[in-house]
Amino acid sequence: MRIQRRTFGKLAAGAAAGLAAPAIAQNKPLTIGFSMNVTGPLAPNGKAALLAAQIWEEDINGKGGLLGRPVKLIYYDDQSNPSTIPGLYTKLLDVDKVDIIASSYATNMIAPAMPIVMQHDRTFFSLLGLAVNSEFHYPRYFSMTPTGGPKPKESFAEGFFEVAAEQNPKPMTVAVCGADAEFPRNAMDGAREVIKRLGLKIVYDKTYPPTTADYTPVVRAIAATNPDIFLACSYPADTVGLIRASHEVGFKPKVYGGGMVGLQATAIKTQLGSLLNSIVVYDFWLPWAGFASDEGREFLKKYQAKSAEAGVDVLGYYLPPFSYARMQVIEQAVKGTGGTNDEKLAEYARKTTFKTVVGDVAFNDQGEWATAQVMAVQFQGVSGNGVDQFKDPKTEVILWPKKYKTGNIVYPYNPGS
Repeated sequence: MRIQRRTFGKLAAGAAAGLAAPAIAQNKPLTIGFSMNVTGPLAPNGKAALLAAQIWEEDINGKGGLLGRPVKLIYYDDQSNPSTIPGLYTKLLDVDKVDIIASSYATNMIAPAMPIVMQHDRTFFSLLGLAVNSEFHYPRYFSMTPTGGPKPKESFAEGFFEVAAEQNPKPMTVAVCGADAEFPRNAMDGAREVIKRLGLKIVYDKTYPPTTADYTPVVRAIAATNPDIFLACSYPADTVGLIRASHEVGFKPKVYGGGMVGLQATAIKTQLGSLLNSIVVYDFWLPWAGFASDEGREFLKKYQAKSAEAGVDVLGYYLPPFSYARMQVIEQAVKGTGGTNDEKLAEYARKTTFKTVVGDVAFNDQGEWATAQVMAVQFQGVSGNGVDQFKDPKTEVILWPKKYKTGNIVYPYNPGS
């Protein structure tokens, strides 16, 4: 597979100018290697993450690089296909011999890279993977993912169920579904623990094949159990399929959504339009969230100035801030250790609080965030398919954590309202 070294739009010229800076031009580049979902079903998020990383590359080279060396991103398109990952990471480590190794986006893409990275004893910086290290317990793994704390699997759906359990009368029965793949399995594991803790009852708990194209039979089977709460742990294509099938068959639980990846992407928001209304779903970062910083909003402006021309997510609320923040963690670890020695990088990352565009980030002994920061949000008042409405905080209302709450839930679920 051909290496991807081009940048989007004007980034090519910017990066070239940075690399040509006289102070660093003669030094060997410091290389950061990863795969990314440039094509395939995860591409709407993957391409946005790539642009954010390239903006950081341009920024750092504009400041003279790292340790006096120009920074060069070396990446391959993994096509959103986990089966490509072992070969790509073997090439990055054994042929390209990158100085720093990082992951693609998403749990399903990170997990198959872990054995390769572990065999090489490399420090691994991942991006939005849910509890990947719970199976490996690799001490050199560090995840740029707001799920975290001592129970990262549970943190993903905790807010969704906390909000549901507060309603009166309390909804009691739950249907849980997801694809038979790494991310949904981890998310569903965590959901079951939260459901048990809140005294709710599971009436449906099944997976579907990742290759599913028609979700109508899945939704009909779920609807037949008449659940009060419906939690889907789905990737973008599944998410759209489940929502459309739910609308077609008239499936109306009292609370709907949960772990639906894709609803954070602008292209999918505009595609679904009013079908989003009343869905309660997780999110990680919004410019109007109480924890969002001025630095984060400034990064977003820089990203949005390039996103349309680059043909990626125009708003960039979901993945770009974390992609940029991951590069900031790498930058600070390299500076802090004075090099790229993996043992020293891991030791530094374990004990350091990093300053990033998504706030202060510290890692626990599993390489997860020391403290989780996952929101439960609800779409309200979406009309038509315009982009600008999604810049309005009233369209995506933060319900949980309570300290960041921006509005009240519309209950029960009323799709298309």
